[in-house]
Amino acid sequence: MNIKPIIKSQYHAALDMLRQVIANCPDPVWLSRTPKNHFWRVAFHALFYTHLYLQPAEKDFVPWPKHRDQSQFLGVVPWPPHDQPKIGPPYTKEELLEYLDFCHAEADARVDALDLEGPSGFWWLPFDKTELQFYNIRHLQHHTGELSDRLGNEGIELDWVGTKR
Repeated sequence: MNIKPIIKSQYHAALDMLRQVIANCPDPVWLSRTPKNHFWRVAFHALFYTHLYLQPAEKDFVPWPKHRDQSQFLGVVPWPPHDQPKIGPPYTKEELLEYLDFCHAEADARVDALDLEGPSGFWWLPFDKTELQFYNIRHLQHHTGELSDRLGNEGIELDWVGTKR
């Protein structure tokens, strides 16, 4: 069975759900730090790691052209001295929707080239490429669900996207 079309379908469906979240977020919520991190930072974090984990390996990662260093971290920087990240100005919805489109294209290009039986390519993720795809989609959906819940608290309902083939 060739599962690559299924993996791509689920990446696209998950990204389309994140698109709804970003597009429907009211401006005051976009900049809100309630409950902890700015809405835009959680959305950027989800896109950054989706993009990163679609690469063959850590060494192959080339940041999105509008990347702002350290904006991907939701907590302290994970290497010593574990400082708080230096966060620049907020990304706009339009910028993150552009990054989301970039991630759609990456999913199409990268999944087809994957060796699903090979190592993850990331020393901190000790499993194969197949499991990495499930891990990556699950991470994307985790944060999309978190942001969707914030919008639900504002009375904004979103649609479920099942598959995107």
